Amino acid sequence: MNDSAGIKKYEGVSANARRDALSDSATPGCGIAVMAKASVPGRAKTRLVPPLTFDEAAAFNTAFLQDVTDNLLLAGRHTGITGYAAFGPPGSEAFFRRMLPAGIGLIDAWLPNFGDCLLFTIQEILARGHSAAVVLNSDSPTLPTSLLVETAEVLARPGDRAVLGPSSDGGYYLLGLKTAHRRMFEDIAWSTERVAEQTLERARDINLDVHMLPVWYDVDDVESLRTLRAELGAPGRFNSRFGHYDARHTAALMDRLCREVDFARRIGGLMQLEELRA
Repeated sequence: MNDSAGIKKYEGVSANARRDALSDSATPGCGIAVMAKASVPGRAKTRLVPPLTFDEAAAFNTAFLQDVTDNLLLAGRHTGITGYAAFGPPGSEAFFRRMLPAGIGLIDAWLPNFGDCLLFTIQEILARGHSAAVVLNSDSPTLPTSLLVETAEVLARPGDRAVLGPSSDGGYYLLGLKTAHRRMFEDIAWSTERVAEQTLERARDINLDVHMLPVWYDVDDVESLRTLRAELGAPGRFNSRFGHYDARHTAALMDRLCREVDFARRIGGLMQLEELRA
C-alpha cells in the first residue's frame, strides 16, 4: 500500500483508533529502547566520579550509548529487532541525533519517576506497532548480542510473558513485555538491590510468566569499571558461556585515557579473569 492510500484509509478515524489499527500490523517484531541520558558533565555517570572526572564520566556515557545502540543494530540483523533510545532531559534530542546511529529511533521519555519512564517507553514502543517492547539499561556496553536476540525470540512466542535480565547488583539490565502491565513498575524500590526481586514479585501478582536471562553486570562504580577494563582487555576469554559484545567505542576511550592521562592508576590494577568468571 502506498502512503496516500494509507492516509485515506484512516481519514475520519480518531487518533487512538488509528494508532490501535497501526499497532496490529505497521511495525512487526520487537522494539528495544535503551534508557539514555544526554552526556552533560556533572549529570551523567556521576557515580564514577571519583576516580573519573566529570568530563571523563560524560565521555564514558557517550561511548556506552554508542556501543549499546550498535549492539541493537547488530542484533536486528539476526532477528526482528528495532532499536530506540528513550532519552532525556527535554531539549537534548540534537545530542542523540548527532551521537547515535541513524537506524536508532528516538523516544522522548523524561518523567519524574523512573518507573513511569520505563512504563511510558514500553507503551510508546507498543503504540508504534511492535508486538513486544523492551527497556534496556545504558550501563552494560559488553552485553552479549545473543541475549538481545534471545529476548526477541522468546517474546515472539504465543502467549503473554515477560523477559527479565537480572544485574549482578540486584537490579535488572533488561525487561521485555508483550503488554504494558503497569503493575510491573509499581512498588519498586528503584536504584536498590531489590529491584529484580520486586519485579518478579509484581509478575507473580498478575500471574505473568517470566523468562530469565543470565546475570550480567552494570558499570556504575569503580569495581565494575575495573571489570569492564579486564573484559575488554581479554577478548574471547571473558565469560565464554555467552561471549560478549566488543564495545569498540568504550575500548577506544579506555585506550586513549590510558595513553593520555593516569586513568589506569586511578581505577586500579586489572582483576584476574578467574575472579571475574566466579
